[in-house]
Amino acid sequence: MLAENLNPVKNNLFKNSGNPVKNIVVEEIGHVPIEDQKIEIVERKGMGHPDTICDFVMNQISIELSKAYLEKVGHILHHNTDKSLLAAGEVDYKFGGGVIKKPMLLVIGDRATYSAGDVDIPVDEIAIGTAKKWFKNNFRFLDPEKHIKYQNELKRGSAALTDIFSRKSKVLGANDTSAAVGYAPYTKTERIIKELEQYLNSKKFKSGFPASGEDIKIMGLREGNDIHITIAMAMVDRFIDSEKEYFRIKKEIQQTTDDWLNDNFSGDFDNIYTYINTLDQPGRGVNGVYLTVTGTCADGADCGQVGRGNKVNGLICLSRPQGAEAAAGKNPVSHVGKIYSVLAFKMAQEIYDNVSGLREAYVWLLSQIGRRIDNPKIAAAQVIMENGSIEDVRKEVKEVVDRELEHINEFCMELAEGKVPVA
Repeated sequence: MLAENLNPVKNNLFKNSGNPVKNIVVEEIGHVPIEDQKIEIVERKGMGHPDTICDFVMNQISIELSKAYLEKVGHILHHNTDKSLLAAGEVDYKFGGGVIKKPMLLVIGDRATYSAGDVDIPVDEIAIGTAKKWFKNNFRFLDPEKHIKYQNELKRGSAALTDIFSRKSKVLGANDTSAAVGYAPYTKTERIIKELEQYLNSKKFKSGFPASGEDIKIMGLREGNDIHITIAMAMVDRFIDSEKEYFRIKKEIQQTTDDWLNDNFSGDFDNIYTYINTLDQPGRGVNGVYLTVTGTCADGADCGQVGRGNKVNGLICLSRPQGAEAAAGKNPVSHVGKIYSVLAFKMAQEIYDNVSGLREAYVWLLSQIGRRIDNPKIAAAQVIMENGSIEDVRKEVKEVVDRELEHINEFCMELAEGKVPVA
């Protein structure tokens, strides 16, 4: 009986027209909205953090491979560049400027298609060239030729997964059974953490404080309506002549940060407390402060991996439900670990923006390997009502989910072109 119930033909999952029957569920949930909870913890790993580097680089490799496949073959071929390790190098930190003793190592891994018929795709050249270009465009003091070595471990894909891309279908089947969740809107804590990192890594801030490296991690703790923000900011040693100079610059950065926070978020919180580089200890020289040579701690302290950093909304929100997928680098047309992870957030935001009377919206998407990506095993929208009844909004919420699934091909191409961020 169980096997019979799971049979997609007997359960009539597809109409005679060939259009999928979408399994969409809309329900009201009764948990306390995040803003009303006493404690909220939110983290963001900035652009120069080793984990974020891996996410950005590997996703850009997927984008460039997708472009090459489209140009040479006419459609995107099988690839998943979502396995990566950035192994830390070795450095000699010094006030006034240290040296790289051993370069970092970027291992590029998983699967890619190297040929289609008689057409060859230069995967190795694309992968390593893309990585070098990304480092050059995003770091001021990191030389992609001298400070990093590259190891391409992209292998050819399995026959079963590669075959998905050869099937004559307008919408591809999922190449994994996977679940994802997204939510909206941002809380004020989520906004302040994300926008603060973006400010600290902005060109304007760096021009005023060139000693501030790109590697910035921010942890926010909201207790009631007070927020405590802990900032880890890599400092570039060539701009700091002494320990005394380090603490002087750090004090100026703290004041500028506090001024910006007060200008932009003072009305949202009763008190904003900031802490920068709390491991620092005066009197211990270079060992007592946070120095780097290139602006990232990966040059001599910490390694990075895909999937250990921000979720696709750019944050790590411990008070929210979390998916387990690493979206960065996965192919954008059949890997639901990427497609659904990003789409769930888009759906939740669309629901919140277009359906009145909601406090929060959550969307859960579950795929089944081989099943068309526009027909998830389930698409569940959960809402917390601000006012009114779930029956007042059920139809509207379902229509939003249905509409997004109907346009999933266009969404996948936006992913392929890099128009939608994934970290």
